[in-house]
Amino acid sequence: MPQPIGVLLMAYGGPNSLAEVEPYLLDVRGFRPTPPHVVEEVRARYAAIGGRSPILERTEAQARALEAALGNGDRFRVAIGMRHWQPRIGEALTRLAAAGVTRAIGLVMAPHYSRMSIDLYFKLVEEKRGPVEVVPIRQWHLLPGYVDALVDRVREGLGRFPAEIRPEVPVLFTAHSLPRRILEWQDPYPEQLQATARSVIERLGPQPHRFAYQSAAMTPDPWLGPDVGAELEALVEAGSRNVLVAPIGFTCEHVEVLYDLDIELRRRAEALGTRLERIEMVGHHPAMIAGLADQVRATATEQGWL
Repeated sequence: MPQPIGVLLMAYGGPNSLAEVEPYLLDVRGFRPTPPHVVEEVRARYAAIGGRSPILERTEAQARALEAALGNGDRFRVAIGMRHWQPRIGEALTRLAAAGVTRAIGLVMAPHYSRMSIDLYFKLVEEKRGPVEVVPIRQWHLLPGYVDALVDRVREGLGRFPAEIRPEVPVLFTAHSLPRRILEWQDPYPEQLQATARSVIERLGPQPHRFAYQSAAMTPDPWLGPDVGAELEALVEAGSRNVLVAPIGFTCEHVEVLYDLDIELRRRAEALGTRLERIEMVGHHPAMIAGLADQVRATATEQGWL
């Protein structure tokens, strides 16, 4: 039998209960204690979305779909690892090694590259990989299947508005903000996000649109803007009473989507007299999963593994 090829599917992670919020934050902050008021604020956000993060089961669904697209585990074995919570990246690598995998492809479920995000995943992989060689896929922001999935979701979202106003409903693309110092490194993150948004609009057809950053952390450092709240207010000032928000920087639901957008931003929209809808996340959309499977196979072929 041919040697199995591993796929290390990675995501950020999130607490599975309110009791896990404080230790999770400790992990995220590099084991620096979190001020009590911040812990309470974050715990309240998780309480508002059901008391836990759904990122684990959403990522598991993506992993199952990807393994099926690759051939139901006949040649490829997919294992998930979280950067900041269980199951951790090191645990996933141990499971792959136990299954006889010595070569794997690393894939983060975040399409846009930044030294401050994607590189940190692969730095951790190098620290924990043991006998498993891991070849990274560092970016896939223009993967045709991913863009097709986004176009599908945006069309579905626009379909919630009356037909006569759909051509006028602005699409507000969003992604997680990062500290502005990444610009000093010529980091490609901002341009890759803009490229994804442009590609969606090109395939979608004429549609008013804007781009904004969301979920900036509470730190003294300046973060990338414009902020999603400010862009929403600008749209309202320009006359928009209906807005579709499209979080293209994420692939599944977690607190930055379910709280920051579905609760906090929607509350702000209601105060402004505006209807705010959000696209369904791409999740395990067949087009995106098929595209990722093709990318995994192509990477394995380039390495001479297939």
